[in-house]
Amino acid sequence: MFFRAGHGGGTRLPEEVRLLPGTELETKVEELVRHMPGDVIWPHDASYDTARALAMPRVDPRPLAIVRPRTAEDVGAVVGSLVGEGVPFAVRGGGHSPAALAGGDGTVLIDMRGMKGLRLDVRNRIADAEAGLTAGEYTEAAALHGMATSFGDTPSVGITGLTLGGGVGFLSRRYGLTIDDLLAADVVTADGRLVHASQDSHPDLFWALRGGGGNFGVVTRLRFALQEVPEVYGGTLVMPATPQTVHGTVASSLAAPDGLTNIIMLMRAPPLPFLPEESHGKPILIVKGCFAGSQADGEAAMSPLRALSEPLLDAFATMPYPSLLEEPPGPPINARFATCFRDSWDEPTAAAAVAAVDQPGHGLRTVQIRPLGGAISRVPVDATAFAHRERNLMVNLGCSFGSPPDEPSAEQWLQDTRDALAEGEGSFTSFLDDWAPGSVPDAYPNGAWERLRRVKREYDPHNVFRSNHNVPPAEEVASA
Repeated sequence: MFFRAGHGGGTRLPEEVRLLPGTELETKVEELVRHMPGDVIWPHDASYDTARALAMPRVDPRPLAIVRPRTAEDVGAVVGSLVGEGVPFAVRGGGHSPAALAGGDGTVLIDMRGMKGLRLDVRNRIADAEAGLTAGEYTEAAALHGMATSFGDTPSVGITGLTLGGGVGFLSRRYGLTIDDLLAADVVTADGRLVHASQDSHPDLFWALRGGGGNFGVVTRLRFALQEVPEVYGGTLVMPATPQTVHGTVASSLAAPDGLTNIIMLMRAPPLPFLPEESHGKPILIVKGCFAGSQADGEAAMSPLRALSEPLLDAFATMPYPSLLEEPPGPPINARFATCFRDSWDEPTAAAAVAAVDQPGHGLRTVQIRPLGGAISRVPVDATAFAHRERNLMVNLGCSFGSPPDEPSAEQWLQDTRDALAEGEGSFTSFLDDWAPGSVPDAYPNGAWERLRRVKREYDPHNVFRSNHNVPPAEEVASA
């Protein structure tokens, strides 16, 4: 059987997990890591700078050592040793967190990118994937069989971090979030055990993994459902951004059939050759869309958007699903992010969004709007730790800056824009930066925060997994 459940054994946790100070810590790491299974990268190795680099370069982490396990047993041994000796650590999958929480600065970094096994059971529509795979690697392999799992929209993102946050992408309105395709997970817990989490085994842990982040252990393997996605009708549509076009695009995307998932981006037009010169520097609306179905039905679903304005670019076509996944153009940039939700939408809100990206200032300012609904909303709100299924719109904000002196103005723009566009409480943990606005408890409404803290107390009572958007363990309740 692919997954193996752990029962007992593992490493005995100390009564109180203490972190070793400075020099003592470095000495302990030197002694401990040399005897660990897997590949080890030290600061003096030629591959160190590449291995420690994050997808977003706002921070420059320097782990004391980077350990790349090859098997789940390796992970268990590494975690057990680090926890038992009081050595702090971080865990990295793809390293795309806006908050740069997987950097591992001053810790031992457990880098899962050495574990990339994938087994596809096409007949039963099941995929077993090791935790170091990226969304692009998995999607390309599944597409050879006309299948897909509902991942995000960037191929280099790691499947584990994406899944643990919930997973929103081009197939979400048709097939749900990534966690709605998740069938099971193998997890190394704080005491070094390998446990199997599913609806039938450790169901409380399985609930928490579906949106609760990396708070509960190191995921080593994920089992997903495969959906039939032989081809899609998708691509990019660009229009001038006015209150009317933005309002109409969002409203039409919400009212569209479930097969259509659109990601809507507002920004000032860069001087790209495929855009008319007169549009450069002016607000534009970019729709990256995917219709999971026939071209005829996709064209019908997109027709209300095309009627809003003469497109500056219309590059929708029938294509293999992996062709939709694209890396952001250009080198990594310094940027800050914010996230919020909305339910209502009207033209004044659209006008506020256009005005925000058109403000003078340095850096690229973006407002991304993701219409939800469809299959996302048909799962009960308390079925997973992701607790925003009743919301209509997710809004993600980004602001780049050239150098540290420009960072405060980027943060101020994000604060002001979030204040203008947020409706009610709520944050999406995968897009949550570490500077505020939006706290970690905001990401888990409807009782999810309290329930996550109880699960944390059961599986990680000493909070050794804390290099993340942290959920602290619930306090013990004294019996009467």
